[in-house]
Amino acid sequence: MKFTNYVFVDKKMGFNKFFKIGALLTMLLLCVLALSSPVSAQQPGANVAPADNVAADTSKNINSNIGSIGDTPSDVTVSTSVEDDTELADLEAAQTRDDSEVYKSAYYYVLLFVLVCVFLGIIGKVLKVYELSREVQGKKGGVNWNLLQSILFLVFLVAGLYGTYWSYSYWGNISTAESASEHGVTLDNMMYVTIAITTFVFVITQILLFVFAFKYTGSNKRKAYFYPHNNAIERLWTIIPALVLTGLVVFGFFTWRRITNPPEDEVKNALSLEVTGEQFKWNVRYAGSDNQLGKRNYKLTSATNSLGIDFKDPKSWDDKLGSEIVLPVGKPVRVTINSKDILHSFYMPEFRVQMNAVPGMPTYFQFTPRLTTQQMREKTNNQAFNYILLCAKICGAGHYNMQYKVRVVDQKEYEEWLAKQSLFFTDDVKKELQSAQSTSGAAVNNKLAINN
Repeated sequence: MKFTNYVFVDKKMGFNKFFKIGALLTMLLLCVLALSSPVSAQQPGANVAPADNVAADTSKNINSNIGSIGDTPSDVTVSTSVEDDTELADLEAAQTRDDSEVYKSAYYYVLLFVLVCVFLGIIGKVLKVYELSREVQGKKGGVNWNLLQSILFLVFLVAGLYGTYWSYSYWGNISTAESASEHGVTLDNMMYVTIAITTFVFVITQILLFVFAFKYTGSNKRKAYFYPHNNAIERLWTIIPALVLTGLVVFGFFTWRRITNPPEDEVKNALSLEVTGEQFKWNVRYAGSDNQLGKRNYKLTSATNSLGIDFKDPKSWDDKLGSEIVLPVGKPVRVTINSKDILHSFYMPEFRVQMNAVPGMPTYFQFTPRLTTQQMREKTNNQAFNYILLCAKICGAGHYNMQYKVRVVDQKEYEEWLAKQSLFFTDDVKKELQSAQSTSGAAVNNKLAINN
């Protein structure tokens, strides 16, 4: 009897201690929410740092001049058009917008969630005290927690399986949209196989896990069977997953190898273009009629030669500036990817193309477009659809600005578009090159005169 009372008192003391700590933590959390709500409900635009505004404005100005990469404006003009005034007014309105109601509603739901959790905790403790009091009185019964938890297992099983189905049906179109490149079809097939296998294993294992938890609910009327080891079962669940995973890895390895190591003849016949990333825009250079890009040297970078192209190399004389990326359908395209400053990532999601842009180290990606922009618009039933080049690295405040339009057209339209593009080797560049050569020659002559 003394032992029983001692156990009860110990449990009661532990319960009281836990309840006091829990109540204290709850009160502290409520105080923090109450104090932080007025602060967070202030206007978000009022605390924007001037440096962030300058970076955003600079990136906006840079991106607005995508069609004249490498050119330097001779003077600065201030526009007084109605459109600019409207945009400025919209920007100021967005910065002074009061979002206090949004923050208040968010804190309301957070507070409601905390109160519900506290309420459930109190109910659980009350039931626990009720059970302990019945044990002291020598009564049996009370709440069968094992049965309750086993029923909850089944409820969560059904809810989890439905959530899986909902996520596939609602979000699946994002990852399963039709690929616009030939290699993307193979990648998609590999992904479908992987998703099918993992989904099948997930559903089977979760059903077994939760149903077994329900079927073998803890009970005082039976004793658990001690089953320490079974070689046959261990071989089964070790060998089969190993074979399946090995098959997926080998499938992925050979798929990636075909994508990144195309045959030599395909490399030679592929359309050659160069994309260079910088904060915060893309620069596109098309090879000329020789389909070979001229050399680059970062030491040659200047106001008129923003990419540092070595114009002493005759291959660079017919290189053209791309105001957008236009690709012919059904023709291999080999992209040389560079960066002028930090890490960027060349990413075209519809083509299943992604490759890092690394400063000082060119990277390459070759692919073949299989659907024109118009065909994709018809397939998606969206006439406003456009392919787009993005940066998949968070490269700074203007990261969002690194968007570049991509069009896929037939061969004839591509040739007509390319013929209209301007050369990198402009008159200004020629004058700068001649000036540099004359300065270099004068320096050599002066050196010879001094030596003599």
